[in-house]
Amino acid sequence: MIRVVLPAHLRTLAKVDGEVSLDLSGEVTQAAILTAIEQRYPMLAGTIRDHGTLKRRPFIRFFACGEDLSHESPDSPVPEQVVKGTEPFMVVGAIAGG
Repeated sequence: MIRVVLPAHLRTLAKVDGEVSLDLSGEVTQAAILTAIEQRYPMLAGTIRDHGTLKRRPFIRFFACGEDLSHESPDSPVPEQVVKGTEPFMVVGAIAGG
C-alpha cells in the first residue's frame, strides 16, 4: 500500500483527511502514483500535473525518504520504503516570494 501525503488545499479539494492510500501493481513510479491519484480523485486532475504534458506544475514538489524527487524522471522507480509503505510519497506546495 502506497501512502501519499497531499498539501492541505488538495486534501480539501479531494475531500480527504490525512494520508491517501493507494494499491498499485507493477512498477511504482512517480507517474504511476500521480495517475492513480488522479483516477481515484478526478477533481485533482490538472492540479499536480499539467493536463496535456503531464509535467509537474510549478510550485509543486515531490519528496520521499527525506529526498527531493521533483527533478527525477517521472518514470523512475520511487524508493523501496515508499513501495513497502514505511515512508510516504509527499506532494508539497512550494512557496516563493521575497
